[in-house]
Amino acid sequence: MNFKLSFALFCFIISTLSYAQKGVRIAYIDFNKIIEEIGDYKEAIKNLEIKAENWNRDIEIKKMELKSMENQLNAEKFLLTSELIKDREDELDIYRNEIFNLQNKYFGINGNYINQKNKLIKPIQDRVLSIVREIAIEKKFDFVFDRSSKLIMLYSQKNYDISELVLRKINNQEKIKNRKEEIERRKKSRNKKS
Repeated sequence: MNFKLSFALFCFIISTLSYAQKGVRIAYIDFNKIIEEIGDYKEAIKNLEIKAENWNRDIEIKKMELKSMENQLNAEKFLLTSELIKDREDELDIYRNEIFNLQNKYFGINGNYINQKNKLIKPIQDRVLSIVREIAIEKKFDFVFDRSSKLIMLYSQKNYDISELVLRKINNQEKIKNRKEEIERRKKSRNKKS
């Protein structure tokens, strides 16, 4: 039993040493910086923020209505029976719950804001990751880290940052896509003239 364990440990050490002698190639990106430079993302986030402002406005209007209803009840309390007061307080509780549900619908964990933001980021994130993979394979990097994630990077040299390279590739892909679309539009306009 000891022999098997010793042999396995020996093989592990040999493989580790041979890998260590190769030299590990490392790079990193700043995902947040990259997506902030992508025009599609900027426009989509701008539209989402406009929606969020409208949702906030709806919620604030309902809160003001609730406050008005509470003030009205407080002003009329001395004229009402305890049964009517109880009914009005129940109505206020129902309205408070509606406001709470509306806030959750818009801004909760599974709310519209989070879901729409994730839908916006997912295709961009997939595109960035695809390009990072291409660059990692092309440049023979062993590891590529995301500086903006929870990974703590205490120090990094700028020459290991491939964010600009990723951005250039994304922009080149966008230019190629736009050129193809322009060519298709021109072909269609020529066909219509003929």
